[in-house]
Amino acid sequence: MKISMTCFTSRPSAMTAILISCSASTLSAQETDIGPRDVPARIIPTPEGLSKAGRALIAQPFWLAFWNEHPASADVWKAYEAGSVEQIEVVLADLRESLGVTMKQVEMGGVNAYILTPETIPAAHEGQLIVNAHGGAYVFGSGASGTFEATLMAAYGGYRVLAFDYSMAPEAPYPAALDDDAAAWEAVLEHHEPEQVAFTGTSAGGALIVAMTQRLVAEGLPVPAAVAVNTPWVDLTGSGDSLSVNEGVDNVLVSYDGFLSDAARIYAGDTALTVPGVSPIYGNFAGFPPTLLITGTRDLLLSDTVRTQRALRQAGVEANIQIFEAFSHEQYLFDPVAPETLEIFAEITGFLDAHLAP
Repeated sequence: MKISMTCFTSRPSAMTAILISCSASTLSAQETDIGPRDVPARIIPTPEGLSKAGRALIAQPFWLAFWNEHPASADVWKAYEAGSVEQIEVVLADLRESLGVTMKQVEMGGVNAYILTPETIPAAHEGQLIVNAHGGAYVFGSGASGTFEATLMAAYGGYRVLAFDYSMAPEAPYPAALDDDAAAWEAVLEHHEPEQVAFTGTSAGGALIVAMTQRLVAEGLPVPAAVAVNTPWVDLTGSGDSLSVNEGVDNVLVSYDGFLSDAARIYAGDTALTVPGVSPIYGNFAGFPPTLLITGTRDLLLSDTVRTQRALRQAGVEANIQIFEAFSHEQYLFDPVAPETLEIFAEITGFLDAHLAP
């Protein structure tokens, strides 16, 4: 079918003496090549308007030295993870001390977990609980090393936070992590009303929270009062516009074609990447509680976050998205005292306060 059109301004003026013509007279579905766009190499400056700390984060070179490596075996993956655990746990011990947060190891439904408690809990937050699933591409963040976000949520939100230490690949591929979180949630319900609980998570943890909520709805089980997920990795197939547009711009993940694509396949195991439990963007979003999503304009997974919000809205769910200028994937976690980090946790706290029962 041929399409013909002419574009022109609707109001005559001196500025509209030159008509803008859109020549699409020969456009047809058969004749048009809807292919990739060739973008020339460019230099991307660090934008103004951010804090000095925020600009420093954005100006950094690639954060992960191994972003483009492809571990050849499970032993190599485990060696990478062991190295990260050793470094992060030292940092977290200092962070907890500086923020006045205490940590207690517990077991919930047979799953290892940690309770992070702030120095002071506001009266309105007594009895409330935040359940957190850590990020790490389903291969990083074991033990206490996965409590970074939970620590900040406790300190800045004034909540008790329960951080799940779910099973991870390569030893335990899908659905082990999802099963762990579901079992722990059942244990949580023995002590808390769902109206006083929220789910939070970042990256793989955010996707795990989305998948678990979908599972709870499908099984007719109680869901929390609210969900807050940051840059959730909801599509392990590697689709989404930002995976191309922000490739090399995101200085954290850098590219899906590095270790991230390998982590996706290792986590999925023998399960197809399009199965909703693995990639919850392909699942049903009806029945979700109010949901907050956070990402940044340079986030490789910006599209995953945007698509999740659209899916929630299309399902009739209250879904709010906050997009922060120039931030790459979960970059706010890399400086716990940056003004942008404080602002993000203030946004999360305000959202949860509006939906959790006191």
